[in-house]
Amino acid sequence: MDATLINLMKDPAGVPFFPVVFQGLYILTWALHAAFVLLALGAFGLSLYGSTKQKTDSNWKIFNPHLIMTGKFSVSMLILLGIAPLLFTQVIYDSGWYVANTLSGAWVFIFIYSLITGYMMFYWYAAANKKGKSGNTIIGLISFAILVFCGILMHNFAVESISPTKWMEWYAPNGVINNSGFNFHIDIIRLAFMVSLTIPVVGIFMQNYSDFLSTRKDFSSEYLTFVKNLGTKLAVVGLLISAVLFVVWMLKEGLLLNPVVLATIVSVVVLLLLAMRNKNSYVTTGILVVVALFISGVRELVRYNIMSGLGYDLYGYHMNLEIETITMFLLTFVILGFTGIAFILTMAWKVGKREGVFDASKDVAVTKLANATLAIFILWTAVYFAWGIVALFKNTL
Repeated sequence: MDATLINLMKDPAGVPFFPVVFQGLYILTWALHAAFVLLALGAFGLSLYGSTKQKTDSNWKIFNPHLIMTGKFSVSMLILLGIAPLLFTQVIYDSGWYVANTLSGAWVFIFIYSLITGYMMFYWYAAANKKGKSGNTIIGLISFAILVFCGILMHNFAVESISPTKWMEWYAPNGVINNSGFNFHIDIIRLAFMVSLTIPVVGIFMQNYSDFLSTRKDFSSEYLTFVKNLGTKLAVVGLLISAVLFVVWMLKEGLLLNPVVLATIVSVVVLLLLAMRNKNSYVTTGILVVVALFISGVRELVRYNIMSGLGYDLYGYHMNLEIETITMFLLTFVILGFTGIAFILTMAWKVGKREGVFDASKDVAVTKLANATLAIFILWTAVYFAWGIVALFKNTL
């Protein structure tokens, strides 16, 4: 297959800004989304083990509810952050995303309802665990299985979207059209690598958790040492497993000696050494962010090579420059987004560092950030609707 059909499927209106910018934003937002996917599955999975240990082990009795809360929060974040990379994919690789939704349309609907069910059962699991009910582990296992299934479905959509040479074969095998929407295709090595990353991510989170609480007097040093040591073991073992699977995946793709791939391997080695030393988990987390961006970049490299090899010219995508749209997006992303995130992170940091009840109204930094976020959001809402009304009348009168 050449790119004739794929290029015909491009949006005739073009893209509102330079395609390379959307490509960069896709890499960034997918890395953020993936971080919470991995943390959610890692914390959730480890909590299932912890739920069987917490009745006999005082350390797990303290740690397990925190793991469940971390997983629950991470699921909400991964859903929120998962919207952006899908939108950026639709902008520059619209043909692949539309075809994947056609081939696996039934699975798309199943994914949505499965995600809702799995997330609701997660709350059930959290409530049952809090009350100490004996069936909480079974509920958690079902919820965990559903959420893993959702991840596998998203992997299926990704694999189909980057396999244009197989689209006709999947849509009409032996010349017979299959419009059931139940096409299902996975790349075992790629999927295994992505899933394996849950182990080092939750391990490094545990190192962060231990360092963060080390200044509080209501957590014993023995408990924090237990969490940190277990986290270090998980991080080291997980990184070794992930590194092997990554190399195998890159060998299969023929990209092992690509500069981006080599840089990824170097960053993983640095991350492994820092995780083993466990001197400053915050520095380790900073390198983990770099590794996540590199992995996201490698995913994009794989797709770009496949599509450009067929003649799909991403950077030649017709551009219909819309300064107003881009300005609104950047102001939203940078000003409102960064201020809101700064407010949430500052409050979370201070709540976690303080023993007892934290009164945010008496904290100067939190109060200023809260007022600034609210004021910016009100202004943003007014501008958004005013801009929309102007555009509406401009195009209809």
